[in-house]
Amino acid sequence: MRTLSPLVLYDGTPDPPAERIFLQAGPMRMVFEPDWAFLRYLRVGSVEVLRGLYVAVRDANWDTVPPHLERLRVEEGEDSFRLSFEVICRRREIHFFWRGEILGEPDGTVQFSMDGEARSTFRRNRIGFCVLHPAECAGSACRVMHTDGSVEESRFPEFISPHQPFFEIRAIAHEVAPGLWAEVRLEGDVFEMEDQRNWTDASFKTYCTPLALPFPVEVPAGTRIQQRVTVRLLGALEGWRALPPPSEGPGEVVLDPAQSFPLPPIGLGIASHGQPLSAREVDRLRRLHLSHLRVDLCLSDPSYARRLERAWREAETLGAGLEVAFFLSESPVRQLEDLIQELERVRPHVVRFLVFHESEKATEDRWVRLAQRALADFDPSVPVGGGTNAYFTELNRNRPQELDSYDFACYSINPQVHAFDNASLVETLPMQAETIRSARTFLDDLPVVITPITLRPRFNPNATGPEPEPEEGELPSQVDARQMSLLGAGWTLGSLAAVTSGGVASVTYYETTGWRGVMETEAGSPLPERFPSIPGGVFPMYHVFADVGEFAGASGLAIRVSDPLSFAALALEKEGWRRVLIANLTFEPQTIVLRAEGLEGRLLLKTLDERNAESAMAAPEAERERSPQEVPARGGRLTLELLPYGIARLDWIQEG
Repeated sequence: MRTLSPLVLYDGTPDPPAERIFLQAGPMRMVFEPDWAFLRYLRVGSVEVLRGLYVAVRDANWDTVPPHLERLRVEEGEDSFRLSFEVICRRREIHFFWRGEILGEPDGTVQFSMDGEARSTFRRNRIGFCVLHPAECAGSACRVMHTDGSVEESRFPEFISPHQPFFEIRAIAHEVAPGLWAEVRLEGDVFEMEDQRNWTDASFKTYCTPLALPFPVEVPAGTRIQQRVTVRLLGALEGWRALPPPSEGPGEVVLDPAQSFPLPPIGLGIASHGQPLSAREVDRLRRLHLSHLRVDLCLSDPSYARRLERAWREAETLGAGLEVAFFLSESPVRQLEDLIQELERVRPHVVRFLVFHESEKATEDRWVRLAQRALADFDPSVPVGGGTNAYFTELNRNRPQELDSYDFACYSINPQVHAFDNASLVETLPMQAETIRSARTFLDDLPVVITPITLRPRFNPNATGPEPEPEEGELPSQVDARQMSLLGAGWTLGSLAAVTSGGVASVTYYETTGWRGVMETEAGSPLPERFPSIPGGVFPMYHVFADVGEFAGASGLAIRVSDPLSFAALALEKEGWRRVLIANLTFEPQTIVLRAEGLEGRLLLKTLDERNAESAMAAPEAERERSPQEVPARGGRLTLELLPYGIARLDWIQEG
């Protein structure tokens, strides 16, 4: 009997997304999303000029107050438009109201203005426009006009910049095509730019107010805030006609078996809810062929010894090792001595030690050196490294200086530091590999370990005060209903494709069970109306890990997708057996053509989508044993039809 609607299976919520509004201003095409008052994907031909424009209200802990849009009015001409609307941003003590207007002109000019008023007194870190240049601008020439009238000829950074590339911006222009430039002019505050690839956002963000100014600051009730952003095309306007048109037809996935790479070890975190694994959960987790479980030990808390014991019992039962992350504090030498005593008592199989300090965003070299010397008494063969328990940003800004002291460097990833909608989550996927590429520029050949990757931040490393408790009926800030959805599974597939092809040495995801894990607990969700999982069931991402786990220790193959914003793909090979996983990352059905040398004859296809996802969650053993469908391939091509957020698994045996 079906209990979950297709919408819930898609992304964990029963509400459909608001319909996108497609707009055109002369040669400039774009999309407006009412759910977030977000103007995005401003394009000329197939070239993306801007990733997006939106207004952000950030509270004293840098959390974003979601907008609620009302009174939307749309007026469209043949190649022009006018949008007007009202937005309420309200949460706890914050009540901010603003009116928005977006104008599109036949010459491609787009103007977005906001007129806001504080309807309560509150503290904020930022209120105002954010302008997103796409990550594809990396390395491109640009001209920056500063607030003092000076003009700087420069380039967007190619590798991820640890600090702001540009300050005191009045306008910035970059070349869209030979002779055609796009200028963004900003009014109402002082703006600067940060490289959002640090947090895996696929953009360079120009924002206000400068971070050099104090924050948070009080905004008295009645305060007016008015800003405007104008985007213009400059230069040879006729040149836009020479740009390639937007692609039409099915998406393409192209496999290149000549390029392969080793699959890294894959692990999960132990469950934060503290409940032991049931026999059924153990059996299901064994099917994932996990390398390790991560356990976090705060050495200033005496209870860490029990946590270590529990983690090792679970890992040993699963045939996995332990990734031990420990946090030093004011007595590091004594704490390491005590830790070694506990390790000698428990005798776990440790695959690596992650060294952090409670008072630091990134590990200082001295703590890694100290831990290396101390832990050699337990087992000198276990790698010891450091980095950050937070985002790549912190590692990038606090780069290790004594690389010889490290066996590896580490950082974590989540896609929701700045934006929270489905499209923004998908945009982060290619940037995960970009963090690895940039890390290579300052880590040399030091292995990169990403641990953990989660859908939501586990904590706020930039909070200026205590994290507020969730209001009644709200999910905790670490929990996302998309964890139990098809989108969560597709995003996980895209993440695995990005980090494995990027050359990471090891990767850890999520947790074992619970609403931050890959399966639900036997008791079920504490808030089923907000997190509508199946008690005792698995999440769709479980099957992604199982499909990849069957190739543990094997190879990945190079694969290219024509539209990374719409679908993701991962290719695996083991003793002549090839597997391709493809995920539709959109709310719409998609036709996708797979092309690969040797793709002939009859192949084995399984899909996971709205038709069978609920049964695959409730009875994963039966799903794993379900016979695949035989499908024909000819001339190295296979056409697949994927339902919204559907996932396809294709297997074939190579002859010879």
